[in-house]
Amino acid sequence: MTHASTLAPSSVARPGIRGRVAHPLVAALGLFAVARIAGLAVLAVTAWAAGHGPLTLLGRSWDSRWYLGIAAHGYVRTLHIRPGTVFSDLAFFPLYPALVRTVTALTPLSGGAAGLVVSWTAAAVAAAGIHAVALRLHGRAVATALVLLWGLLPHSVVLCLAYTEPVLTAFAAWSLYAVLTGRWVWAGALAALAGLARPNGVAAAAAVLATASYEIVRCVRARRKVTHRLWTGVALAPLGWLGYVLWVGHREGDLLGGYFAVQRRWGSRFDLGAGSLRFVRHLALDSDRMVFPVALLLVAAAVLLFALLLADRAPLPLLVYSGVLLLVALGGSGFFASKPRFLLPAFPLLLPLARALVRTARARPWHAAVVTAALAGLSFGYGAYLVVLAGTPL
Repeated sequence: MTHASTLAPSSVARPGIRGRVAHPLVAALGLFAVARIAGLAVLAVTAWAAGHGPLTLLGRSWDSRWYLGIAAHGYVRTLHIRPGTVFSDLAFFPLYPALVRTVTALTPLSGGAAGLVVSWTAAAVAAAGIHAVALRLHGRAVATALVLLWGLLPHSVVLCLAYTEPVLTAFAAWSLYAVLTGRWVWAGALAALAGLARPNGVAAAAAVLATASYEIVRCVRARRKVTHRLWTGVALAPLGWLGYVLWVGHREGDLLGGYFAVQRRWGSRFDLGAGSLRFVRHLALDSDRMVFPVALLLVAAAVLLFALLLADRAPLPLLVYSGVLLLVALGGSGFFASKPRFLLPAFPLLLPLARALVRTARARPWHAAVVTAALAGLSFGYGAYLVVLAGTPL
């Protein structure tokens, strides 16, 4: 498959011209903020009704406590659950705890509050990056729709928690934008930071490397010189992810395999989807909580959306980035209920839906309004259920 739009020269917008970009960005961020604030309001009411404090749930749920522990004390915590199952904080990448620690050092905020500040700020930066990518490719209407859809995903409540997905998405989105605009050093540096945020942050580096390789081949065929900026971007992109994996390996006494041993002790490994298939079989034969069937449906929808993205001949970096995120989610065993969260940074998968929503809004505005309202209801209600009532690790 060839991709004439690998670097996606824009014919619909010029993001460098401030006057033409500021207004659509403000509108998109406003809609995103309204969506997430409304979701928080529903969550707060649900939490109070259940006798819980909303801020405690947002700042100290599940993995948040691990990240806050790392921010406060470093990598020191290990829990021996049962033989063969050992939870070590080395499984958690360091960028988010470092940002939380910085905020607590510079402000009077506690760890949980600092975590929320980092996550909420990163979510806004991510939404701006998502808008920039879509604006370059498809114009302001699709860009606004894409940001709104991302804010209304069933698992978008995670964007309001002290979790790492907003940080990964922020760096990955702007890295992809840098690739699309040929800013290779920025692309590599931002991909390196994305790789320090989460294990699946390697998807950003993969997008940079794949697109850079394509450009290098084009330069060689055309007998053009490959610029030093392109080589620098290639060198920078994998450093974050690779550096942390090797550091954990060194600490564990197995340079190449130590990090993956830590993950296996959590019950998480990459097995080409065998674990996921076993869980699907269990889900089909045995009744279970609502979280798991919904997770299965959302993962299946992600596969379908990736097929649509391929059919639309999306730019190569978006395909590689989304494809690697999907591969990591599908190919990894364990924590099936968390797979939709792992796919939250895969915003390019929503591009076909955003384009369809814009077409519907132009032809039948009320139909688009009903669809958006339905998505909002699902997002707000399911998000509150996940955080307050489900009792299942996010």
